[in-house]
Amino acid sequence: MRIATWNVNSIRSRIDRVEAWLQRSDCDVLALQETKATDEQFPFERLRALGYEVAHHGLNQWNGVAVLSRVGLEDVQVGFENMPMWGDPLGAEARALGATCGGVRIWSLYVPNGRSLEDPHLAYKLDWLAHLRDAAAKWLADNPSAQVALVGDWNIAPQDEDVWDMEFFADKTHVSPPERAAFSAIVEAGYTDVVRPHAPGPGVYTYWDYQQLRFPKRQGMRIDFVLGSPALTARVEGASIDREERKGKGASDHAPVIVDLANL
Repeated sequence: MRIATWNVNSIRSRIDRVEAWLQRSDCDVLALQETKATDEQFPFERLRALGYEVAHHGLNQWNGVAVLSRVGLEDVQVGFENMPMWGDPLGAEARALGATCGGVRIWSLYVPNGRSLEDPHLAYKLDWLAHLRDAAAKWLADNPSAQVALVGDWNIAPQDEDVWDMEFFADKTHVSPPERAAFSAIVEAGYTDVVRPHAPGPGVYTYWDYQQLRFPKRQGMRIDFVLGSPALTARVEGASIDREERKGKGASDHAPVIVDLANL
């Protein structure tokens, strides 16, 4: 079984690339983030035509998460327990979508950015991650043998090697101690970064900014992850980052992250 996660940075702008990638990747389950579409705007039929069941949650032109599966799509859940809200008035953003696909509980996650070290959005991000940690810990406490994959754009580079230049990021989000501690707390709750052993750094990234020719200069960040529960981690046979998909006209600024699971 092959699962993948990909921040597509607008499904309407990149549906052609998503279709082409699905056709050549042999992917069974694909979690998408930053679809930037309402449910009414999402191209359900084009993806169903490729053999995928589709769940999507999008409220406006921002955020948006989806799960595509050709191995079943059950128990769809919008948001995790006690997920924090944002805005004035406060509202739940389209940042988390869960579904069970082929016996694996997939959570497509688009973690808040944080914006800057002084911005209130950083406090929101840390609160969001703390509640995700509590929910994820409860899932394992309720069922230690559960196969759970927390996948998506985490907007955190947990290790120094995950950014092209730590000095450049010294006064920026994504690498701050509180953000890294929030990521580590989820790992300590029982979840493992299942990709890094198969795609080790330094210099192995999942995101490259469109500006300043970051991609050809190899100035990227590793901020997209698949964190697996113990039962899921035991099934991992391989993993990779499809850097080639970042190339060419109309590419997302993120690359797909792929994990291969042994059959049960």
